[in-house]
Amino acid sequence: MDVLREVYAIIQQRIKEKPEGSYVAKLTTDDKKKAINKICEKIGEEATELILAAKDNNKDEVIYESADLIFHIMVLLAYLGIEYDELMAEFERRKK
Repeated sequence: MDVLREVYAIIQQRIKEKPEGSYVAKLTTDDKKKAINKICEKIGEEATELILAAKDNNKDEVIYESADLIFHIMVLLAYLGIEYDELMAEFERRKK
């Protein structure tokens, strides 16, 4: 199992089970509109931080912020009920 698939499964589990102290559980409240707003705000924040790191030519920060951005995108996708394999199928389609 690849690490992104594993992380995605953990995100899905935390959305479902809402364990106490979980960052994912905190982001994905039962109020869908509020949750989507919170997640999208984090995506915007992380995208901005990635852009700034890239403009500063800071490789370590680009890697760190890229991981943050990808993580929050995965939270959004999982919250919306999109399966990891659906995303991978879209990448497969784009290879052609």
